[in-house]
Amino acid sequence: MEILFVALVAFLASGLTLFSGFGLGTILMPAFALLMPVEVAIGATAVVHLANNLFKLGLVGRHADAGVILRFAVPAALAAIGGAFLLVRLSDLPMLATYTAFGAERRIEALPFTVGLLIVAFATLELSPGFARLGFPRRLLPLGGVISGFFGGLSGNQGAFRTAFLIKAGLSKEAFIATGVVAAVIVDTTRLAVYGLSHFTRSFAVLTPSVWTVVAIAIASAFLGAFVGSRLLKKVTLRAVQIVVAVTMILLGTGLAAGLI
Repeated sequence: MEILFVALVAFLASGLTLFSGFGLGTILMPAFALLMPVEVAIGATAVVHLANNLFKLGLVGRHADAGVILRFAVPAALAAIGGAFLLVRLSDLPMLATYTAFGAERRIEALPFTVGLLIVAFATLELSPGFARLGFPRRLLPLGGVISGFFGGLSGNQGAFRTAFLIKAGLSKEAFIATGVVAAVIVDTTRLAVYGLSHFTRSFAVLTPSVWTVVAIAIASAFLGAFVGSRLLKKVTLRAVQIVVAVTMILLGTGLAAGLI
């Protein structure tokens, strides 16, 4: 049942992120966290995210704007290194607190607490009409890359800020989507390299084949979602879907931060 849930989440989130520029990592990570430790769930999500973005790159990458990529994605990659190393440090911190709820002891740990709060924050931003209309001038693209890349490296939640900074870059819809995909690929590659150089190499090595099966199913489902989404590119508006997803993410992020997930 959990595997089917992850597959459905990956399919829907991948289709969503093709339109919005963000959503897959934010939605998929809590689903993985139901099956594995949070630090491993973030790494597994990055694998799916990267694979899915490489697939989307083949679908729409030809429309990417090279100038925007240079000014936005390079600072994002550098900042992602800092965010990823902070993630590693948070995973090594001792437990923050314990309490009893629903007949069981619950543990609040630094990494799930931080990631949960970030998920709530990003979901709240997505609910905000003001943030949806927010756009920063083109000259601030390097700053946008730094902010987006840092949070991407820390928690995988990079797309909301990426969208806010790219939306006013004077790009066509196709170029906006393609440029965001290229930036995401660069950040994902960078943060996976950092994760691989950390203790995540050891964490992934002890995963059971069944968990790797879940990752493979999520990748296939995300590919299918991106393919279907690309066929609906000119027909679909997703504000209502984004609201439902954002509310769900607030609930999941709260549960993660509180040690319930």
